[in-house]
Amino acid sequence: MQTAEIDLRFPIGRFQAPATITAATRAEWIETLAAAPAKYRAAVAKLTDEQLDTPYRPGGWTIRQVIHHVPDSHMNAYVRFRLALTEDTPTIKPYAEALWAELSDAKSSPAALSLDLLEALHTRWVVLLSAMTPEQFQRKFNHPEGGVGTLERTLGIYAWHCDHHLAHIDRLCERMGWR
Repeated sequence: MQTAEIDLRFPIGRFQAPATITAATRAEWIETLAAAPAKYRAAVAKLTDEQLDTPYRPGGWTIRQVIHHVPDSHMNAYVRFRLALTEDTPTIKPYAEALWAELSDAKSSPAALSLDLLEALHTRWVVLLSAMTPEQFQRKFNHPEGGVGTLERTLGIYAWHCDHHLAHIDRLCERMGWR
């Protein structure tokens, strides 16, 4: 991949877990999840349907698809957290995110549907996360493609995921002069 393509695809870089994850790190990640719905809502509040249907990069998803992808992804993550908290290293089911993004609801539904879903989902997820003990963050699940991972690291991935896709939207709006 060329540098420009990497910058468009990974505008904030790829996720890198810190060497040490502290309670403060987890709290920061939880706050990122708590704040994300309002940030996404603000990012697309004044966009037209034509703008929502603009890909954030050549060959990439449209803003609308990104808006629908985030709660799709985070619903899967929320279920994975609940499974790992109630079962011993459960094997979770992956999902074909690229194919989900091509379904008609992801390509044409109003963004408000997924913004509302994201708000409710993150409110509930943050309640769960805020009550978890340090030991619970060490619980694990097995991803058939990614291997065994802890809930702590997974929390970091999804905090990054919030910022990653928000940057897709923000950078496109800047490039297009929509802000």
